[in-house]
Amino acid sequence: MAESDTGEKTEQPTAKKLSDARKKGQIARSKDLGTMFVLIGSAVALMIVGDSLVENLRLIMRNQFSLSRQEVMDIHALYAVVSTNASLVFVPMGWIFAIIMVAAFIGNTMLGGISFSWEAMAPKASKLSPIAGFKRMFGLKAYVELVKSLLKFFVVFFSAYLLLTSLFEQILSLSIEAIPLNFGHAVDLLLWMFLALGMSLIIIVAVDAPYQKWDHTRQLKMTKQEIKDEHKTSEGSPENKGRIRRTQYEMSQRRMMADVPNSDVVITNPTHFSVALKYDAEQGGAPQVIAKGIDEMALHIRTIAKEHGIEIIASPALARSLYYTAEVNEDIPEELFAAVAQVLAFIFQLNEFQKGKGSRPVPLANNLPIPDDFKY
Repeated sequence: MAESDTGEKTEQPTAKKLSDARKKGQIARSKDLGTMFVLIGSAVALMIVGDSLVENLRLIMRNQFSLSRQEVMDIHALYAVVSTNASLVFVPMGWIFAIIMVAAFIGNTMLGGISFSWEAMAPKASKLSPIAGFKRMFGLKAYVELVKSLLKFFVVFFSAYLLLTSLFEQILSLSIEAIPLNFGHAVDLLLWMFLALGMSLIIIVAVDAPYQKWDHTRQLKMTKQEIKDEHKTSEGSPENKGRIRRTQYEMSQRRMMADVPNSDVVITNPTHFSVALKYDAEQGGAPQVIAKGIDEMALHIRTIAKEHGIEIIASPALARSLYYTAEVNEDIPEELFAAVAQVLAFIFQLNEFQKGKGSRPVPLANNLPIPDDFKY
């Protein structure tokens, strides 16, 4: 049995599949990566704002323990003292929370990027299904999460135990240290605790982040038939694409035929090839090909030219050269300027003669100056 018939998902997800999954809110996420960044961000925040926080705590203690009798007896004065102390705490704590929020944002978006999906927020009946719930509880992902949780517990527990045992005496000595030295000492202890716990999660993150990325890709894997169906849907079936190409070709041919009456001359071979040229003497520049065709299309060009009185010149070598080297609505190649100039000069002299303003032109030479590289 062919692999496509088995429905086995062996192919990597396409860009469209990944994009559709992101729109549904299905992206790789590592909660432990976010937790690690929060802990390390807390340590960084204390490094940056710790001194300011200690100084403000010292000022609060001084304000609280140096109240005058008037301030104690006046409720409005007490409100002013409380407001001052609150502002002293609010500024450094605000900076600490802001740094932690930035760290949390970076940690939670580092793996899967930023994604906002209304579809992911919409309620789904499948989430209420007991069968789906049991599958989530006893599936492979549930066992992986269990192992990861146990590993995280032991790592964090061991790290916390080492921290507490090594810093236990310092924590107890905080109560007998002088103010504000004990404030600074407490902030330093918190800083190192956050940093140590955050660094201990590196072991978990080193396992969890690659797993989450691999599991996300595994869930989005596709069968070969799904890739074929997606390609047909996005690019269109071969029948539709062929129909579109034919329609575009017919439209371009109709536009080209509509320009034939504006040409100055049609050069033929004289049966299989026809090329219509236009030269604007006022604007100058090079002559342009405004229509070309072979066989039936060539005959159609000659028919339109005859109906509108456009001169038809038989020059097989030049007709083939122009057909193969010049595109419609583009200038002719520079190498064919001399040959085309003789044809246009003959046409202009012929037009003047027909108007009675000149003598009959000399017949056009059979051997026009066409480079060997442009002979077909």
